Amino acid sequence: MPLYQTISESESTRIYIWKVEESEDLLAENIILTENSKQRVAGMRSEIHRRGYLSIRHLLAEAGYTDNDLFYDEAGKPHLKDDSNISITHSGIFTGIIVSNEKEVGIDIEKQRKKIIPIAHKFTPIKEYKAITNAETLIRKLTVVWGAKESLYKIYATKGLSFLNHIYIHDFTLEALDTTGIINFFGERSSYDIDFLEFDGYTCVYALKRSNE
Repeated sequence: MPLYQTISESESTRIYIWKVEESEDLLAENIILTENSKQRVAGMRSEIHRRGYLSIRHLLAEAGYTDNDLFYDEAGKPHLKDDSNISITHSGIFTGIIVSNEKEVGIDIEKQRKKIIPIAHKFTPIKEYKAITNAETLIRKLTVVWGAKESLYKIYATKGLSFLNHIYIHDFTLEALDTTGIINFFGERSSYDIDFLEFDGYTCVYALKRSNE
């Protein structure tokens, strides 16, 4: 089973990444799904989505949980029954989860694609990136920004929150592998620590809410 990477952010926070290479039948082995999950899988038309869904259950097992330990609130945000914080992501052949028993967390994996350039103005002030003349570097940086904002959005999980207007990611270098972010939503301000890594043409970004906020 290809557990691609495990990251120990701290004693209380870990990230698990899976590379989905197995068949659906192999992924289904040794995984017990709830009735609701069985129905969800049965309703998925895409095989890669079904395989991704099952791989996440293997990631849960790596973290010491079962499918039955996971539930979602009315906003669609995942939770664990022991009150630990969890966030989940699925993109192409990679899936990932972040689990923390201390901080609110968010995670996102994105494939690096050139189509992010023409849509960047929809989620970030593109003028901040005009000085980047290398297309590959621009794609990589914008992918981090999108993943960071997606991670913060997953933490906040509030209707009406805008990537462009309410979430700000501080400038960073790709070499630094970290940055910070702020959500300012109707007078409520919260700050986040953000880390990222790149592999196989993908970018993984994860965020932790600062405990003093």
